[in-house]
Amino acid sequence: MARKKQPQNLWIKISYLFLIFGIFTFTNLYISDYITELIKQGLEINNNVFSINYMQNTGAAFSILKEYPFILIALAVIALISLFAYIIRHAGTMTFNGIFWFSVLLSGIFCNLYERVILGYVRDFINLKFINFPIFNFSDILICTSIFIIIILLLTKTSLKQL
Repeated sequence: MARKKQPQNLWIKISYLFLIFGIFTFTNLYISDYITELIKQGLEINNNVFSINYMQNTGAAFSILKEYPFILIALAVIALISLFAYIIRHAGTMTFNGIFWFSVLLSGIFCNLYERVILGYVRDFINLKFINFPIFNFSDILICTSIFIIIILLLTKTSLKQL
């Protein structure tokens, strides 16, 4: 009985998924470490647009579920496993653009999870002054941006699956 041959393209796409995930994860954690260290050394940025305000956030946005970090950890683990499984299962029909944005999303989720598990909190430090919005970090930017673009790609039915 002949074994069904997996397209070579599939392994390239899965490798691409992990490469992009790794690059964004390393960069994100490095930036958070670097900015946190600069804040400890006295970095102050405060203008009309944004300021740097270090905060240890044990909850999610607006500090929701701060008394239940295990729920946030469980949700992040479920999201990571589900998204990785979905992408690996459908990588053969996804475009590199779709895989890229899912990798960015996975990286943002993973970095917040990593900090929550290792540090016991998420390091937030970007405070927008022109809008009443919670202090956030680069992981949050990655998550929100990638979700926004994935939704646009899904609505336009472009760049996620090859026709």
